[in-house]
Amino acid sequence: MSTTTQNPQGTAPGASGPELSTAADARRRRANLNAAGPVEKSTKTIVLVIACALVIVPFIGIVATSIAPADQVTNSGGFVLFPREIDLTAYRSILSGGVVSRALLVSIGITAVGTFLSLLITAMLAWALSRRGTVANRPMLLLVLFSLLFSPGLIPTYLAVRQFGLIDTYWSLIIPTVVSGFNVIVVRSFFVSLPDEILDAAKVDGASEWQIFRRIGIPLSRAALAVIGLFYGVNYWNAFFNALLYINDAAKWPLQMVLRTYVVNGAQMGTSELGTAVEAAPPQETIQMAILVISIVPILIVYPFLQRHFSKGVLTGAVKG
Repeated sequence: MSTTTQNPQGTAPGASGPELSTAADARRRRANLNAAGPVEKSTKTIVLVIACALVIVPFIGIVATSIAPADQVTNSGGFVLFPREIDLTAYRSILSGGVVSRALLVSIGITAVGTFLSLLITAMLAWALSRRGTVANRPMLLLVLFSLLFSPGLIPTYLAVRQFGLIDTYWSLIIPTVVSGFNVIVVRSFFVSLPDEILDAAKVDGASEWQIFRRIGIPLSRAALAVIGLFYGVNYWNAFFNALLYINDAAKWPLQMVLRTYVVNGAQMGTSELGTAVEAAPPQETIQMAILVISIVPILIVYPFLQRHFSKGVLTGAVKG
């Protein structure tokens, strides 16, 4: 006679409670979907199609306008959905050494340096807060939580940046936002969830705290660090408010400030702002759409590589906090 037992739901022994609940919820949702009538299914389909169209059509229009010929953009009133032919004059114009090229390099540099520093400081601080033997562990954790509840405010932050001599420097775009208390808590939760047996075994083998952090803590938390790195990277890439406050020299503007000036505010971009090799400026609408595309392409390229870490990197760390 077999000795295998099953729980009342008929699942195999050893399955955890949350997994059972998730599987049961998935079966219930599929059952509800199959039980829906044709009218309900049609309504859901129409709503989803309209919602997708509201997102996709403007994006297609932006890309199409940026690559459409100048006469077609002018005749269509500045918005093209189906370009007659592909014309990359706008991209050649803004990437030939003018304002946009310089701002793009500034944004790439700030994003790369800022993300690296933010990840490094966040991981080291979270590791220190996750170790029971750290000096002043509890006060430092309370200080991080305090920063989540109370912001220093705009004027004190500006005065601090000016006092440290960071006005009109690239560091003013990095240092004020280099560490997020929320991200520290998420990474700390991941470190706390690491098995003590692994860390104790490394310590018995003679590994120092730095070696345990570098060779065990970091590799086992790559999912959380990848997602937190994406958060930091998107924040640095999209930030324009710090540049608006701290950068007075237009030659040091990041791409988002150029986007705000020439796309949102509608300032005209002439041949002096474009590359030196440009003889005739394309239509302003084409240039604006090309700047928009350039500003979102890097995030679209990076996001698919990190998407698979989202559920494991954020949800697990948040639940176990």
